[in-house]
This record gives sequence, C-alpha cells and structure tokens, in this order.
Amino acid sequence: MIVHIVMFKFKDENKKANMIQAKQMLENLMGAVPGLRSMDVGMNFSEEERAMDLSIITSFESKENLDAYAIHPEHLKAVDFIKEVVEYSKVVDYHRE
Repeated sequence: MIVHIVMFKFKDENKKANMIQAKQMLENLMGAVPGLRSMDVGMNFSEEERAMDLSIITSFESKENLDAYAIHPEHLKAVDFIKEVVEYSKVVDYHRE
C-alpha cells in the first residue's frame, strides 16, 4: 500500500474560506478518482508556530494508482485552486506493509 500525505500553509487573504473550499474539493475526489482507496482531510486547530493549516492523508494500492491520481482531471482542478491560495506545501509518500 502507498500512503500520500500533503500539508498546506495557506495565505492569509481569505484563509478560512479558502481552507474550507480546498477541503471540500479534496474530499470530492473520494469516489471520483479510481484507485484512491482512502482519504482523510483535516483542518488544523494547533496554534504552534510550526503548525500547517490543512492536511490530506490518502492511500493507494500501488504507486501506479498514485501516479494516475496525480494527473486525474478532478485532482488537477483541486491542485490549480490550491496553488493559488497556499504559501507552500510539504509532501511525504511511503510504502506501508
């Protein structure tokens, strides 16, 4: 199994509304993207300086499924929006036995 985690730091302008929209767009991918086995999207409540604003944890049966997700048109719509409203993001991909 492949686990794909992305954490986002949003720009201050319209931050809350953009986080809500991004969360909804990401959640809508479940069931729309073949090979996407599970998804958890969470908005941060920690006030630590190192905290990120939103995270997504997804799982796939194979790297090929992750690769297909990366270029799926619905995923790309979410990516296009998110790129406009975030300062930066961090990613981790790993194999889970």
